[in-house]
Amino acid sequence: MGEIVVKNINEIETMHQNQHERYEFFRHAVSGTGAAYREGEDGKMVVAFYTIPPGKSNFPYHYHTANEEVFYIISGSGVLETPQGDREIGAGDVVICPTGANGAHKITNSSATENLVYLDVDTNILPEIAIYPHTNKVGLRADGVREILDLGGKMDYYCGEEEQMKNEN
Repeated sequence: MGEIVVKNINEIETMHQNQHERYEFFRHAVSGTGAAYREGEDGKMVVAFYTIPPGKSNFPYHYHTANEEVFYIISGSGVLETPQGDREIGAGDVVICPTGANGAHKITNSSATENLVYLDVDTNILPEIAIYPHTNKVGLRADGVREILDLGGKMDYYCGEEEQMKNEN
C-alpha cells in the first residue's frame, strides 16, 4: 500500500459474486483489488466492505492457517457459525477470527429483507492455506497459485518422481 488511504464505501467500485445459490456478496475493496489480495500485493493487511444479501452467506465455513480476520458489523443481522456453535451477530459487533481450527467461521445474513454490511480487515501473509472442514477441501494461495483441492485425494510424497526422473534423462 505505501501511503495513507481514505475512502468512502459509496466511492468504491463494487465487485459482485454469485456463483452458487447459497453464496452471494458485494465487495468494496478499500486497499487494492481482489486480484492484488490474491497475489499478496497489498502489504500486510487487506481492508474491504462486504454486503451480504438476505438469506445468503459470502463464503463457506473455513479457517486460515496464516491470516487473521476482523469483522465489524455495520448494519443488519446474521449468524456466525463457529466451532463452538452458531452465534447471533448484529450492528456494532466485532468478530475476531484467529488462525487455526478455533478460528473457523462462516457468516450468513439471517434477515429476510435487510442486507448485512460489515468491514473486513485481514492480515495478508503468503503462503496461505484455508481449510474447509465441512467439505474436506483445502485452498492454497501463494506466488500466483490459487487453487481449491480435495483433501480426500491424498498422494504419496514421491508420487510422480520416477516419471520426472525419466523425463530429465
